[in-house]
Amino acid sequence: MRGDMLRKELGIFTFRDLLNHFPLRHIDKTKVNLISEITPYTDFIQVAGRITDIEMLGEKRAKRLVAHLRDASGMLELTWFQGAQWVEKSLSVGSEYLVYGRVNFFNSKAQITHPEFELLTETKADGKPFLEPIYPTTEKLKVRGLNARQIGKLTYNLLAQISEKDIPENIPQHILQQHHFISRFKAVCDIHFPKSLKEYEDALQRLKFEELFIAQVRLNITRMNRHNHSKGNVFEKVGELFNSFYNNYLPFELTNAQKRVVKEIRIDTGKGHQMNRLLQGDVGSGKTIVALLSMLLAADNGFQSCMMAPTEILAQQHFQGITNLLKDMPVKICLLTGSTKSKKRKEVLQGILDGEFTIIVGTHAVIEDTVQFKNLGFAVVDEQHRFGVAQRAALWKKAAVPPHILVMTATPIPRTLAMTAYGDLDYSIMDELPPGRKPIATVHRNEMHRMKVMDFIKTEIEKGRQAYIIYPLIEESETLSYEDLMQGYEQVKSYFPEPKYAISMVHGRMPAEQKETNMARFVNGDTQIMVSTTVIEVGVDVKNASVMVIESAEKFGLSQLHQLRGRVGRGNEKSFCILLTSSKISNDARERIKIMCSTNDGFKIAEKDLELRGPGEIEGTKQSGVLNFKLASIVNDRDLLESAKISAEDIVEKDPELNATGNTLLKNFLLSQKGKTLWSKIS
Repeated sequence: MRGDMLRKELGIFTFRDLLNHFPLRHIDKTKVNLISEITPYTDFIQVAGRITDIEMLGEKRAKRLVAHLRDASGMLELTWFQGAQWVEKSLSVGSEYLVYGRVNFFNSKAQITHPEFELLTETKADGKPFLEPIYPTTEKLKVRGLNARQIGKLTYNLLAQISEKDIPENIPQHILQQHHFISRFKAVCDIHFPKSLKEYEDALQRLKFEELFIAQVRLNITRMNRHNHSKGNVFEKVGELFNSFYNNYLPFELTNAQKRVVKEIRIDTGKGHQMNRLLQGDVGSGKTIVALLSMLLAADNGFQSCMMAPTEILAQQHFQGITNLLKDMPVKICLLTGSTKSKKRKEVLQGILDGEFTIIVGTHAVIEDTVQFKNLGFAVVDEQHRFGVAQRAALWKKAAVPPHILVMTATPIPRTLAMTAYGDLDYSIMDELPPGRKPIATVHRNEMHRMKVMDFIKTEIEKGRQAYIIYPLIEESETLSYEDLMQGYEQVKSYFPEPKYAISMVHGRMPAEQKETNMARFVNGDTQIMVSTTVIEVGVDVKNASVMVIESAEKFGLSQLHQLRGRVGRGNEKSFCILLTSSKISNDARERIKIMCSTNDGFKIAEKDLELRGPGEIEGTKQSGVLNFKLASIVNDRDLLESAKISAEDIVEKDPELNATGNTLLKNFLLSQKGKTLWSKIS
């Protein structure tokens, strides 16, 4: 019965799972506080005293048990809502108890809800260091007598029955010695039942390193296998098309970052193995030019290229941009999206099959079965996190030899996250903006300043500029988002009456054709204001737009705020981003707004976003298994991650098959994890 509850509530199926169910914290059983020491700032506390009374209050499902604990300094209320009847039988008026739990205040009175408790015995106060583990549990388990203390007893009994052979080492000896790590067996024992804080810290460091090291070894083996075994087309030369464009048609001098990435791609595509490279660059860093040069490199070697974008707007923009850049060159380009008309679609599909088109730009329409390439050799995926794994994989299968892959994102990824979530890819960073780009001035204004914000937009429009006004998209309620947008649109129209001002509106419910038309009117300068939801987050490049107003900015994440801000500042004029919020916002929201106003650096923002939200919430990484660490944190353990990465790279580079004697234990561990060889089941 208890085994079923552990499986259902905590996912503990085996003895190994139980040992990997680590304590949240430890109580120092030698430290007992006085009740009078509790303040509004007290979090968890341990007190000892005598139960003076016990009373069951309420009726039926609303029942709760209230007891009072008295020590020499005062009285503390203890309350139970769950399992009240079981607790009532377990407590005895007049007996002394050791009580531990989180303090909260109700009507200015301190209380502990659902505390851990045990009879106070002399052995608890004999002066010996005694750190008791507190485990994650659930209310359902507590009702069944499986509270944190009971889970601790199960773990203690298990550890008493096993030895080092049951928890074999998995880190090579020379790495253990280099970092002065304790053995794996001792680390597991001490993470649960340390005799001192030092023992706990040593165990924690060892097990955190292990998690990071094993993840890095796996990623390095995956990457090395890809490098060694994946076939890829060889781009033997830099030919006429690349050189002609670079020398005669390039609209500006490449930044050093762009030159570095082009060189990395050139080297990768000449090796005979499939390139799989992640290119991350901040908004406006010039990723499209790098992609275009790479596609010309493919064309010089007789191959077609494909560029896949997540939205029709972005695909259209890429198509127009590339067409303009290559208008004087003998390169045929086509556009394929979901709204391409059937007659035109037939022509495009035939042209792709015949090899008439060298560069194909499109949405996910390019991965449909009807699309057959003559010789696809290079594929670019823009805003890669917007596509599912299956969608990307479908593109790779469009050629007998998998095409070289360049996945691009304008969402800067913190180095620590890239090392873990994308460690099996080669990745390039473009951390340099083209010359002449002016930083965007970002300010925070609340609802009280709305009139001044609208007046400011008017002054910019009088200078011939354009402005965006963006409303949040509330995923849980599309109807609510739509109503907010329509209400906002009417409000904007009252500030900017026709015919003096012209306004475009774009939102997700709009038919694709109408959306494209409204967007085009703004792009062409026929309207001065774009009222929109976040559909314009990616893929609108209007150099004349100088103001970005983000309504209810407190509802946006840092990354999204930064992406939206990047829609302005694309021309030579000074640009502004105004974060408009309600008067009362949460501390978290205030922190995000403060960061946005203090820097334009996308990588700094990404690092801060990682700190605030954690890796599991960063877009595109939710399903990443390598981030499921129990102890390690890629935010707080960066130095440890760096050490683990260096050690893992060194081992895999010297012994990719892990056949050396010193790597046997590591290899055995990885094999056991792969097959999930488990110990006997908990009954």
